Amino acid sequence: MPRHFNTAGPCRPHEHYMIAPERRIPAVRDLIEQGLYFVVHAPRQSGKTTCFQALARTLTAGGSYTALLSSCETGQKLEPDSERSIGAVLWMLQERAESSLPPELRPPAPDATIPSESRLYDLLARWASRSPRPIVLFLDEIDALSGDALISVLRQLRSGYNARPGGSPHSVALIGLRDVRDYRLQARPDSRSLGTSSPFNVKVESIRLANFTAAEVAELYSQHTADTGQVFTPEALALAWELTRGQPWLVNALARQAVERIAPDPAQPVTKAVIEAAKEVLIQRRDTHLDSLIDRLRETRVRRVIEPILGGELLPPESLADDIQFVLDLGLVASGPRGLEIANPIYREVIPRALTWIMELSMAFSRADYVSSEGRLRFDLLLRGFQEFWCENAEAFLERAPYSEAAAQLVFMAYLHKVVNGGGFIDRELAVGSGRIDLCVRWPSPAGVERWALEIKVWRDRQADPLAKGLRQLTAYLRRLGLDRGTLILFDARTTASPLPDRCSTEEREQDGCTVTVLRL
Repeated sequence: MPRHFNTAGPCRPHEHYMIAPERRIPAVRDLIEQGLYFVVHAPRQSGKTTCFQALARTLTAGGSYTALLSSCETGQKLEPDSERSIGAVLWMLQERAESSLPPELRPPAPDATIPSESRLYDLLARWASRSPRPIVLFLDEIDALSGDALISVLRQLRSGYNARPGGSPHSVALIGLRDVRDYRLQARPDSRSLGTSSPFNVKVESIRLANFTAAEVAELYSQHTADTGQVFTPEALALAWELTRGQPWLVNALARQAVERIAPDPAQPVTKAVIEAAKEVLIQRRDTHLDSLIDRLRETRVRRVIEPILGGELLPPESLADDIQFVLDLGLVASGPRGLEIANPIYREVIPRALTWIMELSMAFSRADYVSSEGRLRFDLLLRGFQEFWCENAEAFLERAPYSEAAAQLVFMAYLHKVVNGGGFIDRELAVGSGRIDLCVRWPSPAGVERWALEIKVWRDRQADPLAKGLRQLTAYLRRLGLDRGTLILFDARTTASPLPDRCSTEEREQDGCTVTVLRL
């Protein structure tokens, strides 16, 4: 069977293109050899299971350790019954051992007569005492557990720490989405005492599994070229890196769409245009990975961080460091040169579209209303159409907007999506505290790719008129894009604002050699 780009489950070397797993976790070997307990965390579908599955096989085959990767995910379905949850965790450990370890290295059966709060400790102690080799245990999906089940597992591991290696595993890695500092909130959302600031205070290090580098993206794609002869152009490689920022699932999913759906003939090179088309397919399809991220947008902790980014606003004073770290650990945001921002351009497309999809369905117009018979986008008509729409419907849409503080921006993006989606492209720049959203619309037409730049700002209570600052910011954006015309949209959200449509106006201004259309709404 020829190898392919994997987007479901752990990678297998004979089936999938992949980066050597141990290269992605170089520090782990030293921690294991020192007999330490540690945490590895990364967003979903980043390669955690692939890396530790391969490492467990390598360590066991090397003859120095008994290494096992097991999962805690089966215990999640049985919560809040911690007895059954821990039983499921132990059952999975037995199953994984039977399928991956020779009989002489497998653990004994759990003792059902021992209370659940000690059963894991007892099993690991008996296994360590009879094992001919030190045990290395990798517990995947640890944060699938919560409440009493999570506390119990962590405490039992912690209790055995001083007995290693003869009475407990030599080394333990907890693998999940989050760093260990978040386990306290996961275990006790109501902040009841755990007796310590962390239920796993024996860990010595937290390692974040990094995304692929640009060089690793090129290396992964070159494996396909070596197998099939199909070439990725330098421009395609650069765009793939820029769109994904190395997120492993996105890197693989983008390439899979490119070589299996859009350019299936190996004689056809994968160009920048092919990658662009593959990106649109991913965004429109919203596969499981993307849907799981979208589900997170409903969580209060996530909303408190994402909403200011979408609106270009400052984080609210009640923001918690734990919330920010949580959203960073989920891979939804990253620290960029402008502060916190959506982690990559694909997520920047997916998140606003997901939040505005219902709005789009409610807007009674079609793309054809704004596209000429020659296929050119009538951007001037689009702006006038939105101005009329806003004057008639703003109140109703603002009441239904999912993120109230970014509602005006989201309504405009919904309108823009409905026109541009499937015909052109929208590039977004979103960052917390920037005070604006920058958008660039690209539209292929008979005359070539046309571009329009926009900046969105909101005038709030106790703020000065943002016009002057907006003009400066937009002209800087225009210079960066090599354009001399742009649009500044100013939403007036003050409680003292004039009623609609009295405050709506359009004017043109000259600023630093650029022509700016100013829409006040």
